[in-house]
Amino acid sequence: MFGLGWQELVIVLVIALVIFGPKRLPEIGRSLGKGIKEFKKSTNELTEQLSQDEKESGDVAKTETVQQPQEPVVKTNAEPQSPEADPS
Repeated sequence: MFGLGWQELVIVLVIALVIFGPKRLPEIGRSLGKGIKEFKKSTNELTEQLSQDEKESGDVAKTETVQQPQEPVVKTNAEPQSPEADPS
């Protein structure tokens, strides 16, 4: 996490405690936690929306593909002979 060790983290917390005071520090932490939670929620929603759009566009692409015509079936008047009807 940003290359901070536990000593640097303690120094940052002590400075925050001195600047904001012991009464406001929990409020700031709570606000920061809510902000992080909202950020994660919005990124998850965006990811889900993008994956849904991708799935829908994939379904549309599959239905929009034009099928190539198959080779025509040539019907003849001759009927296939079965091995039992072999006159030899």
